[in-house]
Amino acid sequence: LVDNLAKQKIILSDQVISAMRSVDRAHFAKNNPYEDAPQYIGYGATISAPHMHGYALEGLRDYLKPGMRVLDVGSGSGYLTACMAAMVGANGRAVGIDHISELVETSKSALSQYYPDWINNNNIHMVIGDGRNGYPPDAPYDCIHVGAASPGEPTTLLSQLKSPGRMFIPVGKYSQQIVVYEKDSNGTVKQKKLMGVAYVPLTNEGDQRDFF
Repeated sequence: LVDNLAKQKIILSDQVISAMRSVDRAHFAKNNPYEDAPQYIGYGATISAPHMHGYALEGLRDYLKPGMRVLDVGSGSGYLTACMAAMVGANGRAVGIDHISELVETSKSALSQYYPDWINNNNIHMVIGDGRNGYPPDAPYDCIHVGAASPGEPTTLLSQLKSPGRMFIPVGKYSQQIVVYEKDSNGTVKQKKLMGVAYVPLTNEGDQRDFF
């Protein structure tokens, strides 16, 4: 899977290739883990296609360096949060947040079983909560990834981004695009639209559970 993503030039850097090799997707997704397509993981949630995870990690790689602090909103299975933890290393911290408690517990179980050092060293932290509000206790973050679509500019999350910092997020209600928000050292935010996508919306717990 990783070799194919590299051959397609979706992932380009040694850092991202190494991270995706070090985290086995099968530990976080029971159904067709190596198929390059989204997979349903229960409770109205999916794990994104591997190529989208590759795009996200590449898009954020300058802010996923050792020692950095990062946030994964809508962490779901926990797979991408684990890849981010692999990139920020032992002195960094990756926080995953999801409002579905069962998904958070499942991701914690996988991490405890297969990557216990990351849990024991507080390199990775999975929390239950409404990711639309970010996670203030560990803010600000060098980068933020969002795994569901925001209807408009995610101002609350942008307020938890460092200066400089970067966010990778799908934006839009009907016509969605991946938008990269870049905050410079003065706090000025610019955006760049990357590609059209189709993500489930950022929503509340009840609506998500009813989505499927």
